[in-house]
Amino acid sequence: MDANTDATRTDATRQRVADSALDLIFRDARTYYGWLPKPVGEADLRALYEIAKLPPTSSNICPQRIVFVVSPEAKEQLRPCLKPGNVDKTMAAPVTAVLGIDTAFYEHLETLAPHAVDRRETYIADPDLAWRAAFRNATLQGAYLLLAARALGLDCGPMSGFLHDAVDETFFPGGRVKSNFLVNIGYGDPASLRPRAARFDFDDVCRIL
Repeated sequence: MDANTDATRTDATRQRVADSALDLIFRDARTYYGWLPKPVGEADLRALYEIAKLPPTSSNICPQRIVFVVSPEAKEQLRPCLKPGNVDKTMAAPVTAVLGIDTAFYEHLETLAPHAVDRRETYIADPDLAWRAAFRNATLQGAYLLLAARALGLDCGPMSGFLHDAVDETFFPGGRVKSNFLVNIGYGDPASLRPRAARFDFDDVCRIL
């Protein structure tokens, strides 16, 4: 959020979202492995992106790139890139978002982050630094996409069981963009759900210093 916008807020205008929203996005949301035959349209995907693009990345570098695989022809291109256990559920999903990482994100600093445009040469001189920034922030953006989809009433099934080189060659030709992970998107079939797995308690993994 823009600092100036945040600064205009007062205690009176800050609101916690309703418990029903937390249920929708977190408590009741699940990873789906099967899908109902209900389409997700282009307008839905555009609305999803407009929400998911807003949360922060380092210096607003926005390195994520997305290919929404929807058509039967595109699905068939994706099929041989998948590991066997992910084929059926992905072919059945209305949409599969192929999330990529722009390794040359710094080429857009003048537009996205004019305050940080001088960092372009730093990233070019240190490919490891550039990759770590790209990977970290694109992965953050992938998480934002999941939460935005849930907030809009869609279900998700994120996965990493695919052949990265094959996906890159098929959907990100040229080598600049590298695949990160896939997300099936649609309206989940409750019959496909597994029992919710355990989570750590606060005291197992957190400390307050």
